[in-house]
Amino acid sequence: MTPGNATVLPEALVELCVRLCLVLEEEARLYAGGKAPSVRLDEAVFTRVIDQSNGLPGYVGVWRDTHAQKCGSLILNSDGSFHGEFDLLVPHPGNPAWFIEAVTVWGRDGVVKAEPRLLAAV
Repeated sequence: MTPGNATVLPEALVELCVRLCLVLEEEARLYAGGKAPSVRLDEAVFTRVIDQSNGLPGYVGVWRDTHAQKCGSLILNSDGSFHGEFDLLVPHPGNPAWFIEAVTVWGRDGVVKAEPRLLAAV
């Protein structure tokens, strides 16, 4: 059973999404070590969306925690670009002045970039 308006990803996008999940998980391990979350494609719920600029389909996936709170997302645009993020909420392992809010991935046409999203520790 699929929740609400969930949809199945086209087969052509599954390999990319698996790769993006692996990159998010690797980034999370760099900063959270043993506390890093598992970023699993099969735990995201995807919805098909229409790009208003060209009428072509895109997809938005959302991960939720055990309390149904959003903890990550993956956006696949119709032009081949993508953006994803997954919450970490951990202190920076090498600099106590920073806190890692989330890890992010983005790119287009097979080029994947990743980085943490930082907040100043207060």
